[in-house]
Amino acid sequence: MCCRGVLYLTLGTTFLILSVNVFLRYLQGTSLSWASELPELLFPWIIMSGVVLAAQHGSHIAVVLVTQKLGTSRRWVLAAGSVIVAGLYLGLCVAAWPLAEISADEFTPILQVPGSVTVFCLMLGFALLAIVSLCRIPEILRDHGQHDSVDADTSNTLGVAT
Repeated sequence: MCCRGVLYLTLGTTFLILSVNVFLRYLQGTSLSWASELPELLFPWIIMSGVVLAAQHGSHIAVVLVTQKLGTSRRWVLAAGSVIVAGLYLGLCVAAWPLAEISADEFTPILQVPGSVTVFCLMLGFALLAIVSLCRIPEILRDHGQHDSVDADTSNTLGVAT
């Protein structure tokens, strides 16, 4: 719900700012000085909220060729994979921390927003993706092969399901 709100707010704000700026350019021959900087700051928030929403709804592309062949052990392999993925996302959070400290000294030219805001956006997104990965484990473990036929129907000859 929160990611959806962030997505709507950032996309709407970006659209509004760019539309006003285009309108001003064509009507008055001038533009808002900060109108190109703010969408650049909002873009990571748009991307990360969309990625987290896609993860929540299972809308990412998945390679299922190997897991389709596993049978009942499939759910345990997928659950272990989710734990590994969550660990990797948390590792990205930890690895990004020094970058946030470094970029805190850099400010955008007009709005004077520290560069660490963008890095913290990515860190928050990675943390949320780790949480989503861990929250999907009970659903994976409850699955007793009900989705095997669905996965087989949606995969093509390369074993890629969308």
